[in-house]
Amino acid sequence: MRCSERGCVNTTLGNMKRSGGSESEKRRKRRRLLQELGDQRIPYLGPSDHGFQQLWETSYSGLALRRSCSLPEELHGRVEAALFTLRRRGCFLRDLVKVRDRDVFTAVSRVLLGQPGTTYRYLDTRLFTIPWHTDEQRGTCCDPDLSAACKALWELNCFFCSDVGDRKEGDVFKQCRKELVGAIESKPSVEGDTESKDSEESKPSDDGGDSESKQSEEGETESKTESKHSDDWDIESKHSEEEGSSSKQDAAWESRHGDEMGDKKTKQTELGSPTASKQHSEGKHTGWKHRPAGSTETETTVLGPQEKPVAELKHSLSGYHIEDEEDEDQQSGQGCSNLNPAKTSCPGPTQFNVTLLNYMDPAAMSQLKEEPYYGMGKMAVGWHHDENLVSLSPVAVYSYSCHDDDKGVSSEEGPAEKGCWRIGLKVAWDIHTPGLTLPLQSGDSYYLRDDLNRTHQHCVLAGDSARFSSTHRVAECSTGTLDYIQSRCREALSNLSTDPETGTHSLLSLLPATLQGYEDIHNEVEFEWLRQYWFQGQRYTRFCSWWARPMEQLENDWREMELMTQLLLAAVEEEGQPEEGRREMAETLLTALTDRQQHRQTWRDRCHSSLAQTLPPEEAPVDRPFWADDDPSMPLPFDLADIINRVESLLWRM
Repeated sequence: MRCSERGCVNTTLGNMKRSGGSESEKRRKRRRLLQELGDQRIPYLGPSDHGFQQLWETSYSGLALRRSCSLPEELHGRVEAALFTLRRRGCFLRDLVKVRDRDVFTAVSRVLLGQPGTTYRYLDTRLFTIPWHTDEQRGTCCDPDLSAACKALWELNCFFCSDVGDRKEGDVFKQCRKELVGAIESKPSVEGDTESKDSEESKPSDDGGDSESKQSEEGETESKTESKHSDDWDIESKHSEEEGSSSKQDAAWESRHGDEMGDKKTKQTELGSPTASKQHSEGKHTGWKHRPAGSTETETTVLGPQEKPVAELKHSLSGYHIEDEEDEDQQSGQGCSNLNPAKTSCPGPTQFNVTLLNYMDPAAMSQLKEEPYYGMGKMAVGWHHDENLVSLSPVAVYSYSCHDDDKGVSSEEGPAEKGCWRIGLKVAWDIHTPGLTLPLQSGDSYYLRDDLNRTHQHCVLAGDSARFSSTHRVAECSTGTLDYIQSRCREALSNLSTDPETGTHSLLSLLPATLQGYEDIHNEVEFEWLRQYWFQGQRYTRFCSWWARPMEQLENDWREMELMTQLLLAAVEEEGQPEEGRREMAETLLTALTDRQQHRQTWRDRCHSSLAQTLPPEEAPVDRPFWADDDPSMPLPFDLADIINRVESLLWRM
């Protein structure tokens, strides 16, 4: 029977329960690691530092940069127009996600585009795609402007699919590295003009934009302390703005970038970078030299008065270099990403099935956290692995920084080095390999290839101007497509029989294993799809109607499953059934209903949380009951608490 082969039934709900112990142990180890580090910084290198290119090639070889000028200019134009169209239409929204049992808003605003019927799940939140429109898929779910925007991003996706896995392009990516380092090294020194500025920017508030530098020293210290001990090593950044953040971003964007598309600047061909004078007290390590694995060579470095040598830090923390459990089983070594495509690459040509679009304006944020371990600057997104992806699949990112004439950057100085957006990378749970920062010019793209996303973590460091990014992924959606959940519904409803003459319903099988499988599907439909959709997915119906009819059908199927649960209850309470069979059915029903009651309460709490109440009506989560007491299609109001009491009483009497 098919339900006996369900290897992925209720996977997410089950994993949530099983991960409690391991998550607690990881938190404990993280706290011990942070205590050992204290106030010390781990070194990191930028393009202006000696050894940057060697570090990139030896420890971050899975990172590939494609400069803006190497992408077709026509594609740039269509993608940029698409990003601004989506922004003007209000499609970028902050997600209300769950981090360590509490709801928080993401700092960035997002929207998911991708293959029709695909979803992407992260941090207990399922995002539903606005379908991109291909030449073959010309739908009527969006208006012409949005359709054109979705098609432009599909064209970018096609470019990335053909480019990211092409090893013949290796020379291009290596040349990008050399050009990046060469551009920094060939820049004339302007120390006389910038010395006083650098001395100010060496404070912990640098790299965060003008608004961030206005924080008081006390505020900076509190934010820094919170970051150091918040255990944020491997999750999305948790910046929670309970009141007014979204509207502030909207107002700031309209005033600062309203005329952006009418007055675009010529693309620059030289990347911005961190300044070469970054103070060592901030973690910048200009004298790093790569040492092969197993080398016993030591290196003497001039340290600040409060710093420990990296070797000493490594020794004191050697017992705490930990990875997630799934990484420990597969990782062959720290400090480098594997370049053997036969062993580590996603098989076959890459087919990105979704792109998660992000927008953020740092000037509209009241607070951004400092990167706590290296001193890299203000973070827009904290350290994390991209999750819920096909194992060893690459990630492609297109970055577009909005032009800001108010910054007053002179042509002699080139791009504002301190104000550019950067990506930060580190080897996961490794404090002896220096981190790496890569500045991003508007229009640049970068790839996380091979096993880099598994063995390393990355963060996004905020620049001065607003920024869009399009992050293309191979989402692991074996249980995350409309086709999948519709097939699950058909499987469950195959146990429901309807008499064609009387319309009477009955269950075909009362075997406990069969019933348990179908009740699991019942829970999956409600908590992984319907409630996820009404929590946040329904926000996008005003832009795109693609999901409206499929979700209506899922609700109808769910109602049928509710009826099946009532039929099972009737069978349990029927006196004519053998007592042993009734007991097994009652235990199966009680387990399913108890889980259902707990999850319904969880969703009820999320929908009515203080953060959810701050959202405007068109974005607010809906605690949709899916039925009403007077609904003729549900003749028996389904009171879970009452039914659970009845089943418990029945089991007690047996």
